[in-house]
Amino acid sequence: MSKMQPKLLVLSSLFPHSGAPNAGLFIRERMFRVAGHLPVIVVSPRPWFPGQGLVRLIRPHYRREASREEVQEGIKVFLPRFFSIPFFFRQLDGLFMALGSYLLLRRLRKEGRFNLLDAHFAYPDGYAATLLGKWLQVPVTITLRGTEVPHSKKPKLRAPLSGALKGATRLFSVSESLRQHAIALGVDPAKIRVVGNGVDTGKFYPADKAEARRSLGIPDDAKVLISVGALVERKGFHRVIAILPELLGECPNLHYLIVGGASPEGDRRKELEEQVRALGLEKQVHFLGAMPASELRWPLSAADLFVLATSNEGWANVFLEAMACGLPVIATDVGGNAEVVCRPELGEIVPFGNQDALRDALCKALGRTWDAARIRAYAEENAWDTRVEILTEEFRQIVLTEQAAHGSYSVIRTEVKGK
Repeated sequence: MSKMQPKLLVLSSLFPHSGAPNAGLFIRERMFRVAGHLPVIVVSPRPWFPGQGLVRLIRPHYRREASREEVQEGIKVFLPRFFSIPFFFRQLDGLFMALGSYLLLRRLRKEGRFNLLDAHFAYPDGYAATLLGKWLQVPVTITLRGTEVPHSKKPKLRAPLSGALKGATRLFSVSESLRQHAIALGVDPAKIRVVGNGVDTGKFYPADKAEARRSLGIPDDAKVLISVGALVERKGFHRVIAILPELLGECPNLHYLIVGGASPEGDRRKELEEQVRALGLEKQVHFLGAMPASELRWPLSAADLFVLATSNEGWANVFLEAMACGLPVIATDVGGNAEVVCRPELGEIVPFGNQDALRDALCKALGRTWDAARIRAYAEENAWDTRVEILTEEFRQIVLTEQAAHGSYSVIRTEVKGK
């Protein structure tokens, strides 16, 4: 019996597309690197409801339109629609996502395009994947990325989320903290493997600081903080802005760069701008908008310190991206943050919700001399190559196990033959 190569179908509703080019970049970064070793296609189900365009009159970035198919870096991306009522009945999204994707996946299955389903986030994507895996008789992997923590606290989502975790063939967790969370939900520890995200050190590396600052109109002698992420409450930009007046008392030439824009979670730019105006910080806070990854090293290189006062995180790629540019990181003690910022020479982790601790950590870090080369070396240790090697080997083992259990994929051959 010849060995069968894994053919992956990546199922993720959070994936970049023409309408939202910055959505889910961390998923594409990870899985397109896997595509350098194994065949990959992507299905990114889009939520849909009649008249949802009316919602965009109030929230312009809500459920942006996308074409049904795209090709990204030579990889086919399918974007089927599934029924989803805006703001309500989230507990049904997993089922409707599976139903909305079924005919497409059945066709792709008959064509022999995939033999393994790889989902990202346990709900709704992972739950939909486990249903589709049963219907189409393929193994399912789910990568836990952080939303599992808040979702498990919602009674209506906890059951389908838990069902997805237990129904998957294999689970990958981007951090040990998420692995422990899954175990607490009743998942067999042997079923979960931690595979953190990586960083592209060929894309993220220090640029000339003076040049970077000139391009942003920042004085050479300024002290500069930077945060990068979607402009949503969870990321905590407002928490950093709130302590800037106190920091300015210690560091009068302080500037704060905010890089990010709208996301499926929302867009709080107006609220943040109002907060800045109320505190009289218009000259100190710079909203740079969303940026493609290819340009992000410039504002990172202009800064002295990266900060993210987030309330929930799995494994924040942006920490490693900042470190690859030589920046120390100050972050809150949530999710896998302490697993990334794991040594004193890399930065500091502070208790979430403790504004005094955040202020003191930033003040101390701004007055300290950091070893940028040592910080970048740590980022280089966490480049993508090792992560991708682990994932590809895991996928191969899953398909080999399935092949041994069910023969040479008789289901696929029978379906193709009877097509």
